[in-house]
Formats: sequence, structure tokens, C-alpha cells
Amino acid sequence: MAIATVKKFTIEDYHRLTKLGFLKKEDKVELIRGEIIEMAAKGTSHSVCETRLERELYKLIGEQATLRGQQPIILSSYSEPEPDRVIVKNRKDDYINGHPHTEDILLLIEISDSSLDYDQTTKLSVYAENNITDYWIFNLVDFCLECYRQPYQNLQEKFGYRSKLIYLPNESVTLPCFPDLTLDLTKVFPPTIN
Repeated sequence: MAIATVKKFTIEDYHRLTKLGFLKKEDKVELIRGEIIEMAAKGTSHSVCETRLERELYKLIGEQATLRGQQPIILSSYSEPEPDRVIVKNRKDDYINGHPHTEDILLLIEISDSSLDYDQTTKLSVYAENNITDYWIFNLVDFCLECYRQPYQNLQEKFGYRSKLIYLPNESVTLPCFPDLTLDLTKVFPPTIN
């Protein structure tokens, strides 16, 4: 009996599939550990949170760093996710010569409602494995901000974060990449509907 093997796509394979027309630019997919994953549809709360977060981050950071939204980052030869928001180091070429890599990333942010479990498990593990030092999840299910720090690998070779802090929507949080900048979460979380 033959043993089935799973084909893991590299980033080169992934881009080739797009060039050949198998994947369309309008397809909502990303490459995670060699698998092409369909991204979850966004609800209204997700969209509102994303808009408000972008507005507040831009006011705080200005031109001290580059803000990217739902644009690819390169984590390995097999992972090219498109996180909701990423703060990356400024580069003169504005990344025209290639997407940001791990060493360029100052803070990676996901906004999660229907994708919460995936963002707390698979994405968290991928980000930790690739040494993303600061990972935030705007959790729209439990209405809190989850801040993960200090990636590590345990003895069973699984990846995670040593530190997890929870912030409530009525609190403020300091940006890890800019310790003098504080984000007021009341201006980010969507207002509750009465």
C-alpha cells in the first residue's frame, strides 16, 4: 500500500499559481505552512474595528514606521499570511523590492470574530515559530485585546508565547515598538449596539 504524501506549496509555487490563473487576485486566500487557506469573511464589527484601529495607529505613529493592512508578509518559504494590520520598519523602497520579513515586523495584529479559534491556535503558532515578538488579537467575541509576547518552542516542539496579557475595551495599551505611545482602546473597539 502506497503512503499518501501531502504537497506543501512554497511561496514560489503560490505565486506561480496566481500567474497561471489558478488563483485570482480577488480570491481571499493566504499561504500558511504550505497550505492555501481561504480567509474568513469579515463581519461589520470586524470592519469597524479595522477602520478605527487604522485611524488611531496612523495618528499615533505618523511616519515613525509603516502601517500595512491585509498585505502579505514573508515568514518562511511556506508561509505568506496577510494579517489585518502590521507595523513594520520604514524602508526607503516602501517594500517594492519584496514584502516585509520577520526582522521588519514591529507588531502584528489580527482582528478576530469568526476566525478567533484559528488566530489563537494556528496563526499564533506560525507567528511564534517565525519569531514574531509581539502579536495582538482584537478579540471581538470576548471583547478584549489579547497581547502575546516572547515566542518560544516547548519540549514537544510546539510553538507559542510565554506571555499573554488581556486588555479591556475601556483601557489603554502601550505599543511595544514605541513605549512612549499609548493606544486608547475605547477609540478602537466598535461601539456596542443597543
